[in-house]
Amino acid sequence: MSSFNRRSLLLGSIAALAAPALVRPAQAQAAGQSFAGRGPILRGVDATVTHIPTAQPLVAMTFDDGPHPRLTPQLLDMLRVRGIRATFYVIGRNAARYPQILQRMVAEGHEIGNHTWSHPSLYGHSDGALLNQIDRTNQAVFAAVGRPPVTMRPPYGNLYDRQRLMLHQSRSMPTILWSVDPLDWQRPGSTVVSQRIVRGGHSGGVILAHDIHTATVRAMPSALDGLTGRGFRFVTVSELIGWPRWDRRRLRLVSPQA
Repeated sequence: MSSFNRRSLLLGSIAALAAPALVRPAQAQAAGQSFAGRGPILRGVDATVTHIPTAQPLVAMTFDDGPHPRLTPQLLDMLRVRGIRATFYVIGRNAARYPQILQRMVAEGHEIGNHTWSHPSLYGHSDGALLNQIDRTNQAVFAAVGRPPVTMRPPYGNLYDRQRLMLHQSRSMPTILWSVDPLDWQRPGSTVVSQRIVRGGHSGGVILAHDIHTATVRAMPSALDGLTGRGFRFVTVSELIGWPRWDRRRLRLVSPQA
């Protein structure tokens, strides 16, 4: 992934999405027209979250591209001993391959988000192709844990503004980006990754990391402890945007025509 894509995202650039089965809008989020005090979702930028202003020192720790058969369980161990709940943006084909890891995530209170089926850059994809990527992943997660994701994160942050709005209207799924990026995909080393996360932490922040890189997972103890030492508390993405805990909600998967 290019540094240009990451950099443009942090500057507020635009991103993408994808589809067969979906979350029924009313069940996905009764208050799905707004989150954390925002108004109606009328534009793609309104359906996009990079951070949420909060009065309390809350952060959402998020991990992309897994589950990884070896590293994700190690990360789950680290989170469990600290009593921290995170949000995992899983790739659908990985979720289908390792359903037992998703089951552990849910059992330990984590949230699972949608990171598409095969991790393509979604720029240039038709709406149907986008929705196919999203819905296949929703189906894989539902098959593993009995509930589908309610938020999505486009690979590389690449999702057009119009399609962000379309995804929210058709699937009630906001696009979740981030406000803290340690650039761990560049593999700068675990010490650097940890320092960037701790220094970048801010109230209402969404922190991006990847549970497929050894150095990132090795960075997590000092990163998590460093954020805790700064007074931050960890919540899932749904909680940060003012929704009920995802792992305690009853969500149904229905056909796109329903």
